[in-house]
Amino acid sequence: MNEETVEAVREAVRAIPPGETSTYGEIARQLGLSSPRIVGRILSDDGHDIPWHRVLRADGTAAPHIAVEQAARLRAEGILLVDGRLPREHRRR
Repeated sequence: MNEETVEAVREAVRAIPPGETSTYGEIARQLGLSSPRIVGRILSDDGHDIPWHRVLRADGTAAPHIAVEQAARLRAEGILLVDGRLPREHRRR
């Protein structure tokens, strides 16, 4: 992955305001990337210092390996997951 793509993803995630979320797919579309997996890979490798927790799967869930920490961080910002999922009425359309 080139550095420009990494920085573009990092900037897109930084731009998500506290109390709001986005999805891997929304960020990929916004940046013209071929797959949401690219966003996930970048956040996994180089996202520890940005608000990675504001990025969810398309169905409003967190990836299982980060779900507990992600839910806690979102809760601290006023976003409550219900049964591990962002309620549909709070998801972007």
